Amino acid sequence: MAGAGGLAAMLVPSTGRAQQPRSPGASAIPNRFRMAGYSPSTTSFSRGLTHIGDQLRAEAGLDVDYLYNVLEIGYGGGDLRWLVDAGVLSAGYVTMTDVPELELASLPFLFADNAAARAAMDGPLGASATASLEATNNYRILGYFENGFRHISNNVRPVETLDDLSGLRIRVLGAQRRTFELLGAEAHAIDLTSAIEAIRAGELDGQENPFANTVTYNIYPYQRYHTATYHSYLSRPIFVHRPTFDAWPADVQQVARAAAREAVILQRDLHDEEELQAQAVIRESGGEIVELSSDVRMAFMDAVQPLYAEARNRYPAELLELVGL
Repeated sequence: MAGAGGLAAMLVPSTGRAQQPRSPGASAIPNRFRMAGYSPSTTSFSRGLTHIGDQLRAEAGLDVDYLYNVLEIGYGGGDLRWLVDAGVLSAGYVTMTDVPELELASLPFLFADNAAARAAMDGPLGASATASLEATNNYRILGYFENGFRHISNNVRPVETLDDLSGLRIRVLGAQRRTFELLGAEAHAIDLTSAIEAIRAGELDGQENPFANTVTYNIYPYQRYHTATYHSYLSRPIFVHRPTFDAWPADVQQVARAAAREAVILQRDLHDEEELQAQAVIRESGGEIVELSSDVRMAFMDAVQPLYAEARNRYPAELLELVGL
Protein backbone atom coordinates (compact mmCIF):
# COMPACT_ATOMS: atom_id res chain seq x y z
CA MET A 1 0.00 0.00 0.00
CA ALA A 2 2.53 2.52 -1.26
CA GLY A 3 2.36 5.88 0.39
CA ALA A 4 -0.88 5.16 2.24
CA GLY A 5 0.39 6.43 5.57
CA GLY A 6 1.33 9.82 4.15
CA LEU A 7 -1.91 10.13 2.23
CA ALA A 8 -4.01 9.26 5.29
CA ALA A 9 -2.09 11.82 7.35
CA MET A 10 -2.75 14.47 4.73
CA LEU A 11 -6.50 13.80 4.78
CA VAL A 12 -6.91 13.65 8.56
CA PRO A 13 -5.93 16.73 10.59
CA SER A 14 -4.25 16.37 13.97
CA THR A 15 -7.65 16.67 15.65
CA GLY A 16 -8.59 13.32 14.07
CA ARG A 17 -11.64 14.87 12.37
CA ALA A 18 -12.11 14.68 8.62
CA GLN A 19 -12.41 18.12 7.03
CA GLN A 20 -12.96 19.47 3.54
CA PRO A 21 -10.03 21.31 1.94
CA ARG A 22 -9.70 25.05 2.45
CA SER A 23 -9.53 25.55 -1.30
CA PRO A 24 -12.18 23.46 -3.14
CA GLY A 25 -10.44 24.14 -6.42
CA ALA A 26 -7.04 22.82 -5.31
CA SER A 27 -5.34 20.67 -7.93
CA ALA A 28 -3.40 17.47 -7.45
CA ILE A 29 0.39 17.57 -7.06
CA PRO A 30 1.93 17.09 -10.55
CA ASN A 31 3.13 13.54 -11.25
CA ARG A 32 1.65 12.20 -7.99
CA PHE A 33 -1.48 10.13 -8.38
CA ARG A 34 -3.54 9.59 -5.22
CA MET A 35 -6.08 6.75 -5.46
CA ALA A 36 -8.67 5.94 -2.80
CA GLY A 37 -11.67 3.76 -2.12
CA TYR A 38 -13.81 2.57 0.77
CA SER A 39 -13.09 -1.10 1.27
CA PRO A 40 -10.22 -3.20 2.64
CA SER A 41 -7.17 -3.81 0.46
CA THR A 42 -8.16 -7.44 -0.20
CA THR A 43 -11.49 -6.67 -1.92
CA SER A 44 -12.14 -6.78 -5.65
CA PHE A 45 -12.51 -2.99 -5.72
CA SER A 46 -9.15 -2.35 -4.09
CA ARG A 47 -7.43 -4.90 -6.28
CA GLY A 48 -8.94 -3.31 -9.37
CA LEU A 49 -7.80 0.10 -8.17
CA THR A 50 -4.30 -1.29 -7.59
CA HIS A 51 -4.15 -2.66 -11.12
CA ILE A 52 -4.79 0.80 -12.55
CA GLY A 53 -2.24 2.45 -10.28
CA ASP A 54 0.41 -0.19 -10.88
CA GLN A 55 0.05 0.21 -14.64
CA LEU A 56 0.37 3.98 -14.36
CA ARG A 57 3.49 3.55 -12.27
CA ALA A 58 5.06 0.94 -14.55
CA GLU A 59 4.16 2.39 -17.95
CA ALA A 60 3.88 6.13 -17.28
CA GLY A 61 6.29 6.59 -14.39
CA LEU A 62 3.73 8.19 -12.10
CA ASP A 63 4.24 8.26 -8.35
CA VAL A 64 1.11 6.43 -7.10
CA ASP A 65 -0.30 6.42 -3.55
CA TYR A 66 -3.16 4.20 -2.36
CA LEU A 67 -5.61 4.76 0.45
CA TYR A 68 -7.89 1.76 0.19
CA ASN A 69 -10.45 2.49 2.89
CA VAL A 70 -11.36 6.07 3.77
CA LEU A 71 -13.92 4.77 6.28
CA GLU A 72 -10.97 3.99 8.56
CA ILE A 73 -9.99 7.66 8.82
CA GLY A 74 -13.41 9.17 9.38
CA TYR A 75 -14.76 9.74 5.88
CA GLY A 76 -17.79 8.21 4.21
CA GLY A 77 -17.60 6.57 0.82
CA GLY A 78 -19.57 9.46 -0.66
CA ASP A 79 -16.84 11.89 0.41
CA LEU A 80 -14.67 10.46 -2.35
CA ARG A 81 -16.79 12.43 -4.79
CA TRP A 82 -15.83 15.89 -3.52
CA LEU A 83 -12.29 14.80 -2.64
CA VAL A 84 -11.66 13.90 -6.28
CA ASP A 85 -13.74 16.77 -7.68
CA ALA A 86 -11.57 19.18 -5.65
CA GLY A 87 -8.30 17.50 -6.64
CA VAL A 88 -7.41 16.47 -3.08
CA LEU A 89 -7.48 12.92 -4.43
CA SER A 90 -6.71 11.97 -8.01
CA ALA A 91 -9.08 9.03 -8.46
CA GLY A 92 -11.67 6.93 -6.70
CA TYR A 93 -14.79 4.86 -7.14
CA VAL A 94 -18.18 5.02 -5.45
CA THR A 95 -21.75 3.92 -6.09
CA MET A 96 -23.66 6.69 -7.87
CA THR A 97 -27.30 6.85 -8.90
CA ASP A 98 -27.79 10.58 -9.35
CA VAL A 99 -27.66 10.72 -13.15
CA PRO A 100 -30.61 9.43 -15.19
CA GLU A 101 -28.77 6.48 -16.74
CA LEU A 102 -27.57 5.05 -13.43
CA GLU A 103 -30.88 5.77 -11.75
CA LEU A 104 -32.62 3.77 -14.47
CA ALA A 105 -30.04 0.98 -14.22
CA SER A 106 -30.88 0.62 -10.52
CA LEU A 107 -34.58 -0.09 -11.18
CA PRO A 108 -35.64 -3.23 -9.32
CA PHE A 109 -35.51 -6.49 -11.26
CA LEU A 110 -34.44 -4.69 -14.45
CA PHE A 111 -31.61 -7.07 -15.42
CA ALA A 112 -32.07 -10.82 -15.61
CA ASP A 113 -28.47 -11.66 -14.77
CA ASN A 114 -24.89 -10.40 -14.63
CA ALA A 115 -24.39 -10.84 -18.36
CA ALA A 116 -27.29 -8.54 -19.19
CA ALA A 117 -26.21 -5.92 -16.64
CA ARG A 118 -22.58 -5.95 -17.77
CA ALA A 119 -23.55 -5.66 -21.43
CA ALA A 120 -25.61 -2.57 -20.60
CA MET A 121 -22.80 -0.90 -18.66
CA ASP A 122 -20.25 -1.75 -21.37
CA GLY A 123 -22.57 -0.49 -24.10
CA PRO A 124 -24.62 2.62 -24.91
CA LEU A 125 -26.08 2.89 -21.39
CA GLY A 126 -22.62 3.13 -19.84
CA ALA A 127 -21.45 5.55 -22.50
CA SER A 128 -24.45 7.79 -21.87
CA ALA A 129 -23.87 7.62 -18.10
CA THR A 130 -20.26 8.67 -18.65
CA ALA A 131 -21.36 11.69 -20.66
CA SER A 132 -23.85 12.71 -17.97
CA LEU A 133 -21.36 12.31 -15.11
CA GLU A 134 -18.63 14.23 -16.92
CA ALA A 135 -21.08 17.03 -17.73
CA THR A 136 -21.98 17.55 -14.08
CA ASN A 137 -18.71 16.77 -12.24
CA ASN A 138 -15.02 17.66 -12.45
CA TYR A 139 -14.27 14.08 -13.56
CA ARG A 140 -13.16 11.81 -16.32
CA ILE A 141 -14.90 8.42 -16.07
CA LEU A 142 -12.65 5.46 -16.92
CA GLY A 143 -15.13 2.61 -16.46
CA TYR A 144 -17.53 0.93 -14.08
CA PHE A 145 -16.68 -1.45 -11.28
CA GLU A 146 -19.46 -3.84 -10.37
CA ASN A 147 -21.20 -3.40 -7.04
CA GLY A 148 -23.49 -6.11 -8.32
CA PHE A 149 -26.87 -7.50 -7.41
CA ARG A 150 -28.27 -6.65 -4.01
CA HIS A 151 -29.96 -8.89 -1.44
CA ILE A 152 -31.90 -8.38 1.79
CA SER A 153 -30.75 -9.30 5.29
CA ASN A 154 -32.32 -8.80 8.72
CA ASN A 155 -32.25 -10.13 12.26
CA VAL A 156 -36.00 -10.57 12.85
CA ARG A 157 -37.36 -13.30 10.57
CA PRO A 158 -36.70 -15.07 7.29
CA VAL A 159 -38.02 -13.16 4.28
CA GLU A 160 -39.62 -15.94 2.26
CA THR A 161 -42.64 -14.01 0.95
CA LEU A 162 -43.51 -10.40 0.29
CA ASP A 163 -45.52 -10.24 3.52
CA ASP A 164 -42.41 -11.11 5.52
CA LEU A 165 -40.91 -7.71 4.64
CA SER A 166 -43.83 -5.82 6.13
CA GLY A 167 -42.69 -3.33 8.76
CA LEU A 168 -39.02 -4.37 8.81
CA ARG A 169 -36.70 -1.40 9.37
CA ILE A 170 -34.27 -1.72 6.46
CA ARG A 171 -31.31 0.50 5.62
CA VAL A 172 -31.35 1.26 1.90
CA LEU A 173 -29.49 3.39 -0.58
CA GLY A 174 -31.43 6.48 -1.53
CA ALA A 175 -32.21 4.99 -4.94
CA GLN A 176 -33.81 1.99 -3.25
CA ARG A 177 -36.10 3.88 -0.86
CA ARG A 178 -39.17 3.83 -3.11
CA THR A 179 -38.58 0.15 -3.96
CA PHE A 180 -38.63 -0.90 -0.34
CA GLU A 181 -41.62 1.24 0.48
CA LEU A 182 -43.51 -0.55 -2.30
CA LEU A 183 -42.31 -3.88 -0.92
CA GLY A 184 -43.80 -3.00 2.48
CA ALA A 185 -40.63 -2.33 4.47
CA GLU A 186 -39.80 0.74 6.55
CA ALA A 187 -37.00 2.19 4.43
CA HIS A 188 -34.17 4.23 5.98
CA ALA A 189 -31.80 5.88 3.48
CA ILE A 190 -28.73 6.63 5.61
CA ASP A 191 -25.00 6.35 5.03
CA LEU A 192 -23.35 2.98 5.51
CA THR A 193 -21.29 3.86 8.59
CA SER A 194 -24.36 5.11 10.46
CA ALA A 195 -26.35 2.10 9.26
CA ILE A 196 -23.82 -0.39 10.59
CA GLU A 197 -23.91 1.29 14.01
CA ALA A 198 -27.72 1.28 13.99
CA ILE A 199 -27.88 -2.40 13.04
CA ARG A 200 -25.44 -3.34 15.79
CA ALA A 201 -27.50 -1.34 18.28
CA GLY A 202 -30.74 -2.96 17.14
CA GLU A 203 -32.14 0.36 15.92
CA LEU A 204 -32.47 -1.07 12.41
CA ASP A 205 -33.56 -4.60 11.58
CA GLY A 206 -31.60 -5.06 8.40
CA GLN A 207 -30.13 -3.77 5.17
CA GLU A 208 -29.73 -4.52 1.47
CA ASN A 209 -26.37 -5.15 -0.17
CA PRO A 210 -24.45 -7.69 -2.22
CA PHE A 211 -23.42 -10.63 -0.03
CA ALA A 212 -19.78 -9.57 -0.38
CA ASN A 213 -20.48 -6.10 1.07
CA THR A 214 -22.45 -7.63 3.95
CA VAL A 215 -19.33 -9.60 4.86
CA THR A 216 -16.71 -6.96 3.98
CA TYR A 217 -18.32 -4.35 6.24
CA ASN A 218 -18.84 -6.92 9.02
CA ILE A 219 -22.63 -6.61 9.01
CA TYR A 220 -23.30 -10.36 8.82
CA PRO A 221 -22.66 -11.17 12.51
CA TYR A 222 -25.73 -9.05 13.33
CA GLN A 223 -27.95 -10.48 10.58
CA ARG A 224 -29.20 -14.05 10.83
CA TYR A 225 -31.65 -14.02 7.93
CA HIS A 226 -30.59 -13.37 4.34
CA THR A 227 -32.69 -13.55 1.18
CA ALA A 228 -31.17 -13.78 -2.31
CA THR A 229 -33.51 -11.28 -3.96
CA TYR A 230 -31.22 -9.97 -6.72
CA HIS A 231 -33.49 -6.94 -6.58
CA SER A 232 -31.18 -4.30 -8.06
CA TYR A 233 -27.84 -4.09 -9.87
CA LEU A 234 -25.52 -1.17 -9.14
CA SER A 235 -22.20 -0.02 -10.54
CA ARG A 236 -19.36 2.04 -9.10
CA PRO A 237 -17.91 4.52 -11.61
CA ILE A 238 -14.12 4.87 -11.64
CA PHE A 239 -13.56 8.62 -11.74
CA VAL A 240 -10.41 10.74 -12.12
CA HIS A 241 -9.84 14.42 -11.35
CA ARG A 242 -10.43 16.00 -14.77
CA PRO A 243 -7.63 18.66 -14.73
CA THR A 244 -5.12 16.01 -13.71
CA PHE A 245 -6.22 13.60 -16.44
CA ASP A 246 -6.51 16.26 -19.14
CA ALA A 247 -3.01 17.58 -18.37
CA TRP A 248 -1.45 14.19 -19.14
CA PRO A 249 0.01 13.50 -22.56
CA ALA A 250 -2.19 11.38 -24.82
CA ASP A 251 -0.07 8.27 -24.31
CA VAL A 252 -0.49 8.44 -20.50
CA GLN A 253 -4.23 8.90 -20.91
CA GLN A 254 -4.27 5.80 -23.09
CA VAL A 255 -2.40 3.84 -20.41
CA ALA A 256 -4.98 4.88 -17.82
CA ARG A 257 -7.94 3.93 -20.01
CA ALA A 258 -6.44 0.58 -21.01
CA ALA A 259 -5.58 -0.21 -17.38
CA ALA A 260 -9.13 0.65 -16.33
CA ARG A 261 -10.61 -1.69 -18.94
CA GLU A 262 -8.43 -4.50 -17.62
CA ALA A 263 -9.27 -3.58 -14.02
CA VAL A 264 -13.02 -3.79 -14.69
CA ILE A 265 -12.67 -7.32 -16.06
CA LEU A 266 -10.47 -8.29 -13.11
CA GLN A 267 -12.83 -6.76 -10.56
CA ARG A 268 -15.89 -8.49 -12.00
CA ASP A 269 -14.20 -11.89 -11.94
CA LEU A 270 -13.08 -11.34 -8.37
CA HIS A 271 -16.54 -10.11 -7.39
CA ASP A 272 -18.09 -13.37 -8.62
CA GLU A 273 -15.73 -15.26 -6.33
CA GLU A 274 -16.40 -12.89 -3.43
CA GLU A 275 -20.15 -13.45 -3.65
CA LEU A 276 -19.72 -17.22 -3.37
CA GLN A 277 -17.18 -16.91 -0.56
CA ALA A 278 -19.40 -14.45 1.32
CA GLN A 279 -22.36 -16.84 1.20
CA ALA A 280 -20.15 -19.53 2.69
CA VAL A 281 -19.03 -17.17 5.48
CA ILE A 282 -22.65 -16.27 6.25
CA ARG A 283 -23.72 -19.90 6.48
CA GLU A 284 -20.68 -20.89 8.55
CA SER A 285 -21.54 -18.15 11.06
CA GLY A 286 -25.05 -19.53 11.50
CA GLY A 287 -26.81 -17.33 8.98
CA GLU A 288 -29.60 -18.60 6.76
CA ILE A 289 -29.92 -17.77 3.06
CA VAL A 290 -33.35 -18.04 1.45
CA GLU A 291 -33.78 -18.50 -2.30
CA LEU A 292 -37.04 -17.06 -3.62
CA SER A 293 -39.40 -19.31 -5.56
CA SER A 294 -40.41 -18.12 -9.03
CA ASP A 295 -43.92 -17.29 -7.78
CA VAL A 296 -42.62 -15.20 -4.87
CA ARG A 297 -40.13 -13.43 -7.10
CA MET A 298 -43.00 -12.54 -9.44
CA ALA A 299 -44.92 -11.10 -6.48
CA PHE A 300 -41.91 -8.90 -5.66
CA MET A 301 -41.71 -7.75 -9.28
CA ASP A 302 -45.43 -6.98 -9.42
CA ALA A 303 -45.19 -4.87 -6.26
CA VAL A 304 -42.64 -2.49 -7.77
CA GLN A 305 -44.35 -1.93 -11.13
CA PRO A 306 -45.34 1.64 -10.16
CA LEU A 307 -41.63 2.50 -10.43
CA TYR A 308 -41.66 1.48 -14.08
CA ALA A 309 -44.74 3.58 -14.78
CA GLU A 310 -43.04 6.54 -13.10
CA ALA A 311 -39.86 6.00 -15.15
CA ARG A 312 -41.79 5.92 -18.43
CA ASN A 313 -43.40 9.24 -17.54
CA ARG A 314 -40.19 10.82 -16.33
CA TYR A 315 -37.52 9.94 -18.94
CA PRO A 316 -37.36 10.44 -22.72
CA ALA A 317 -37.99 7.46 -24.99
CA GLU A 318 -34.41 7.33 -26.30
CA LEU A 319 -33.08 6.93 -22.75
CA LEU A 320 -35.67 4.31 -21.82
CA GLU A 321 -34.65 2.31 -24.88
CA LEU A 322 -31.16 1.96 -23.43
CA VAL A 323 -32.58 -0.21 -20.65
CA GLY A 324 -35.18 -1.96 -22.77
CA LEU A 325 -38.23 0.02 -21.58
